[in-house]
Amino acid sequence: MADFIRSDLRGSRFEDVDLSGAQLHGVDLSGARFEGVDLSGAVMRGVDLIGVDIYGQIENLIINGVDVGPLVSAELDRRYPGRAKMRPADPAGFREAWDILERLWGGTVDRARRLPPELLHESVDGEWSFIETLRHLAFATDAWVRRAILGDPSPWDPLDLPWDEMPDTPGVPRDRDARPSLDVVLELRRDRMSTVRQVIEGLTDASLDDRTEPVEGPGWPPPSAFPVRKCLLVILNEEWEHRLYAERDLSALQARST
Repeated sequence: MADFIRSDLRGSRFEDVDLSGAQLHGVDLSGARFEGVDLSGAVMRGVDLIGVDIYGQIENLIINGVDVGPLVSAELDRRYPGRAKMRPADPAGFREAWDILERLWGGTVDRARRLPPELLHESVDGEWSFIETLRHLAFATDAWVRRAILGDPSPWDPLDLPWDEMPDTPGVPRDRDARPSLDVVLELRRDRMSTVRQVIEGLTDASLDDRTEPVEGPGWPPPSAFPVRKCLLVILNEEWEHRLYAERDLSALQARST
């Protein structure tokens, strides 16, 4: 434990730091940037949240006595009619959800093709580039479908890209310097999306409620039994959210190119 009292830490960088249970009083966090931060169970009193931009999983967030999570979710469902379809309850619902994602991603990829190829490797506001986003989705499919559901202990492609905060793991690729073309990444992407399609097409009510067999060996997710339903919901969420991020950043790249 360390005490920082009347200390000037402006511009400090905290990376892979455990601040759980920390107490912050009279602290100026204006202009601070948080990425991959776990604020579960945080309690904030007497705070000023003005001009704050938050992207993340929001559940049981109480602001001035109001749980804003359901309000945010309802507004997002209103803005994006297909979003509610990403919470299916049966095999038919999962097939419909995947149909929607394939169609939406087709439009997003067409939009990306209209930009100069070099811009697809550009980061917007420190986020993944378009190419890196596609590489991460390949990793997500390898983790939750090919490894967790199908039982392949090492399903990784060299272009797979884990999330930034994942610890380096033997055998799991993380080549941030790779600059594959869009066509190369789309070939990998088509293969992985085809795998998801095959799994979803083969779903039954019984198999959807099955649990996976723990997969030993280094990788993600860790060796455990997961409901098949949960694994596929993770994929739907990843596909849905990252496409929205991609669309947001493509707009910025388009403005930059003109």
